[in-house]
Amino acid sequence: MSRYVVTGTNKGIGLEFVRQLLSQGHTVVATARDPRTEPALQAMQQTNSQLTLLPLDLSDENSINTFAGQVGTTPVDVLINNAGIFGPRQASLGQLRTADWEEVMLVDLIAPIMLTQALLPALRRGTDKRIAFLSSIMGSIADNSGGGAYLYRSAKAGLNQAVKSLAVDLAREQFIVLPLHPGWVKTDMGGPNAQIDVHTSVTGMLQRIQTAGSAESGKFLNYDGNTIAW
Repeated sequence: MSRYVVTGTNKGIGLEFVRQLLSQGHTVVATARDPRTEPALQAMQQTNSQLTLLPLDLSDENSINTFAGQVGTTPVDVLINNAGIFGPRQASLGQLRTADWEEVMLVDLIAPIMLTQALLPALRRGTDKRIAFLSSIMGSIADNSGGGAYLYRSAKAGLNQAVKSLAVDLAREQFIVLPLHPGWVKTDMGGPNAQIDVHTSVTGMLQRIQTAGSAESGKFLNYDGNTIAW
């Protein structure tokens, strides 16, 4: 079995990643800003010794460095960068604020790459050498026919470019690096009218993460395996 690190696991997609990985028998290091206040995570930890909970605030570089220090050089086989934010829903043209944009870019684009960089010593000691990033089809420039969502769209588009570079740079070390679209999922962010539930989304993404080969590394994939245009 493998050792996974999953960020943003207090609810929704992240929590489902933890559930499914534990059910598969893997060891999981799960993060939240304060895991002590998350009942679902606490309950899972009480019944499964394979789960470790650690605090991580992606908006705080010191928190990232502290977390990386706690992980140390103990091998990490798979990193799933799940945590992200949408930003203020009212941030449409005419109501854009620099501070809001900076926060979304920090959490959705910069922090996942910085966390990956900080965890590279542990990832290099792992066997699987797989790194996944939850992106969004809203980061696809080719797919943007609706406009709006400036903060979230630009952050995910930037993430896609950074992840593509990461895939190229780590290819010589046989890493598989994937930007993934989870689908339109029924979560707090996706809303109740979304098309699929978290179980369907995570099941599909785990299949991509666990089975993708070098030919898929660096491609923008939907949870069902279809390629999404940049």
